[in-house]
Amino acid sequence: MFHILLETRLKAAVHLVMPDADPASVQVRPSSDSKLGDYQSNAVMGLAKAAGKNPRQLAGEILGRLEVADLCSAVEVAGPGFLNFRLAEAAMAAVLEEANRGQHLFFEPVTDPKTVVIDFSSPNVAKPMHVGHIRSTVLGDALARTLRLLGHRVITDNHIGDWGTQFGMLLLGWKTRLDRAALERDSIGELERIYKEINRACELEAGVRDQAKAELVLLQGGDERNLGIWKEMIRLSQIQFDAVYGRLGVRFDHTLGESFYNPWLGGLVKDLVLEGVARESDGAIAVFSDGSVPAKEDPLKIQRDGEWQDQPLLIQKSDGGFNYATTDLATLEHRIRTWSPSDILYVTDGRQQSHFRQVFTVFKRWRPEAAAGVRLVHVWFGSILGEDGRPFKTRSGDTIKLGELLDEAEERALGVVREKRPDLMEVEQREIARVVGVGAIKYQDLLPNRQSDYTFSWDKMLALNGNTAPYLQYQYTRAAKLVRDGGDGGSKEAGIRLETGEERALARHLLNFGWALTAMGEEQRPNYLCNYLYELAGLSSRFYEACPVLKSEEPLRSSRLALCQLTARVLKTGLDCLGIEVSDRM
Repeated sequence: MFHILLETRLKAAVHLVMPDADPASVQVRPSSDSKLGDYQSNAVMGLAKAAGKNPRQLAGEILGRLEVADLCSAVEVAGPGFLNFRLAEAAMAAVLEEANRGQHLFFEPVTDPKTVVIDFSSPNVAKPMHVGHIRSTVLGDALARTLRLLGHRVITDNHIGDWGTQFGMLLLGWKTRLDRAALERDSIGELERIYKEINRACELEAGVRDQAKAELVLLQGGDERNLGIWKEMIRLSQIQFDAVYGRLGVRFDHTLGESFYNPWLGGLVKDLVLEGVARESDGAIAVFSDGSVPAKEDPLKIQRDGEWQDQPLLIQKSDGGFNYATTDLATLEHRIRTWSPSDILYVTDGRQQSHFRQVFTVFKRWRPEAAAGVRLVHVWFGSILGEDGRPFKTRSGDTIKLGELLDEAEERALGVVREKRPDLMEVEQREIARVVGVGAIKYQDLLPNRQSDYTFSWDKMLALNGNTAPYLQYQYTRAAKLVRDGGDGGSKEAGIRLETGEERALARHLLNFGWALTAMGEEQRPNYLCNYLYELAGLSSRFYEACPVLKSEEPLRSSRLALCQLTARVLKTGLDCLGIEVSDRM
């Protein structure tokens, strides 16, 4: 919160000295080194360069017009023109006391809420959810939770794969090779089996591929029997999806799959051709570069053998069929028309970067007015690797099913709980193991820079020390227990006293919770929040070691209990933004 107050005051001072300066260039950030101060701004250097002035001299002029005596004990000009702000302890205590009374938790809801559509997870019908779905699901959910907390209107849409050529094979397999008993026992496993069998048969047996195509044509033509089977496949798949999402604590506002947009695809292609955006090419319909941007910035161009060549976006195949690009264009049009969003976020892996660059470019050419007010963002991420540096799979080389991954996480966590807390009843041990195991999976995924690959490690993710979910969950439990044990000493009217370096460091970090939430939401990077919470956990641990809480005399006891209460609330709220639960017992 302080960075907003300081930024507002600094903008006012800059305006008095340089009335024509762009206020957006004036920003205040938490200092990376507390020895230099609590907050810092490098805005003066950019302003000085643009105006041809000496930055230190300009900083001095701005400092002379800056009114922050009620907030800061000192403001200094450092280096080539940095402004370093050190907060006054009375101002810090006042904000901490407001938070302790429940007036805020170091952030205020945004004054200009956006409508944000988030497209994430997107599993395929008739296939088991696997480890490859974890990053999109967990990242998309964390973004939705955080943006909602900040006051934005968030609409989540699970764009499932429920249409396409694979259903010809599935329908043929259902009619000729289905094991009803197996379908009752494990519906998705049986659907996966018949798909694999028909897919193999297409390669080995003459005529099978034509049979599958015929089943697909019947489905696309509205054949009642095939539509009925297709709907049953979707129903069975949704049961599996709901079970996994339930374990992950993930929900969606909408599940509009590919089939939802199918009725509009033909008209969409015709419109693109009529508008002159798309044209025929070798019997297909595609969108080519219009030459409006340099080739190296054009997603519809690609460099081969030292020359820039066309890389068109195909929207209708030569056999008349449509593809992902056609559906994605229809999806964009529907979302903008229906929800009027300011932002649409697509949370998928990095291999789809080229695809979304092309789709966004083509949509803006096709619907320039609709696209003008919408920010289209591909929130892409790297891969999960095994400890051998290769894509994370089972020992036999199969893709790991997501449900089985969660099972193993809970079982491994249960082993740790049984070792550490043999005094608890079995039902309590299992509940703690569920919270810890699922939380560990999520946190290990959210902690790295999302654009990096990361190595999956059971030992690291379940460790009770280091930057892990179990460590953060433990620090929450510890703080919450101190508050409970403190009883009435944790009064919401307690005054905050910052008498030691550990108290001040903890307080200073609590004040930056809103900054961490905003940075995560604006840049779609949960690692910012993960690292903030880890640092908070470390500072709280050092605070407990250096500052007796329950044994302190009043009013210090109530002050320290209030800091424990605020730490617990921030840890719980921050972990909830990441989709991670906490437990009062560990």
